[in-house]
Amino acid sequence: MRSLLRLRNARIYLIGDVVSSLGDYSLWLAMAIWMKEMTGSSAWAGLVMFCFALGNLFSPLGGVAADRFRRRPLLITANLMAAALVLLLLLVHGRSMIWLVFTVMFGYGLIGSAMGPAQTALLPAIVPAGLLAEANAAQQTLVQGLRLVTPLIGAGLFVWLGAGPVAVIDAATFCVAVGCLAALRVTEPDPRGAPDEVSSATGAEIPSPAEDSRGGSSAGFRYLAAEPVLRAITITLALVLLTLGFTESAGFSVVTAGLHRSASFVGVLGTFQGAGAIAGGILAAPLLKRTSESRLVMAGLALLAIAMVLLTVPNVFANVAAMLIVGPVGPWLMVAAMTALQTRTPAELMGRVAGVFQLALGIPQIASIGLGAALIAFVNYRVLLAAIAIVAVIAASYLLSVPQARRRDVPAGSGEPEPEPGPETAAASAQ
Repeated sequence: MRSLLRLRNARIYLIGDVVSSLGDYSLWLAMAIWMKEMTGSSAWAGLVMFCFALGNLFSPLGGVAADRFRRRPLLITANLMAAALVLLLLLVHGRSMIWLVFTVMFGYGLIGSAMGPAQTALLPAIVPAGLLAEANAAQQTLVQGLRLVTPLIGAGLFVWLGAGPVAVIDAATFCVAVGCLAALRVTEPDPRGAPDEVSSATGAEIPSPAEDSRGGSSAGFRYLAAEPVLRAITITLALVLLTLGFTESAGFSVVTAGLHRSASFVGVLGTFQGAGAIAGGILAAPLLKRTSESRLVMAGLALLAIAMVLLTVPNVFANVAAMLIVGPVGPWLMVAAMTALQTRTPAELMGRVAGVFQLALGIPQIASIGLGAALIAFVNYRVLLAAIAIVAVIAASYLLSVPQARRRDVPAGSGEPEPEPGPETAAASAQ
């Protein structure tokens, strides 16, 4: 981590990302609480995040934008648009205007569908190839840390100031992100001047821009389907997410039916999960130096299966242990997946591949949350948790069955880890 933080660009990027994420998480919670207060309905409150997730499903088109334009100017524009969009919430004054809340959240997700792929594609231009795992791990560690405090911050700001000021604060965090992006010293070639043919660094066939003149999102689908390790990791994570959303509903039953405590005890268990997640984020990069991305995914799935089994035990100590064990799962899966994507995808296609990857995980995640909410009404929560554990084992077994995923190798063209630059070389490479 210290090697990463010695890089000026990395420090600036992480500051902008963490400030923007703090505003995002606070606003999302505040909007759900606000909707609950205006309508009295938990279902309407849940629709707030559904609208955001719906907008995120346009990520393949966002990936096209990330490959058609320079990533840093695109991110600056997207952040400014998001800042302007959330300020529209100041116009909402009562239940008759709740449609505007849903519209803003959908637009928020739509902008995010371009920001996600652009950020994924920009990171390799900010840090050396050898530090990508550390950069992804640092992002995950900071995000998990924020999730421990943002529920208090978001709810506290809403109670203290109201929804409007929270929207203004979120808009300000986007402006901070813009300032950080503007301060980065990176040189990006104009994608519109790229050659017609792009050679593959990993053996997968890469369509030329001429073949994708009508938008080009299909190039991301084709590359992800052709690159064996990325394809295997994507299928594995999508399979797991088909059931992982069950935890959104089963979590309350674990506390109320299993432990016979009030629903608020979910927050206590969540604190232990957050602590485990921070530890997982810190450990992710060192583990990746000793193993492959696929093996780290398998390790995360093993922890997931163990944690789900422990949650079926009606004992508070078993449940606390389960939350500590499940904490590293998210960081390990995402750090491994993002690092694999960034090291195995050519720069010219990285936005589109990231957009397709985001979609491939978003659809099963949304579906499983809805399915879990329906099943919990007539299926015991232990059955849902067992289903998650079984699917995790099946997914890990599938990944293990892929020969390329079992190997630990450095993708051709990704380069060996670059030496830590000294003052002179750092200044030169930052220009």
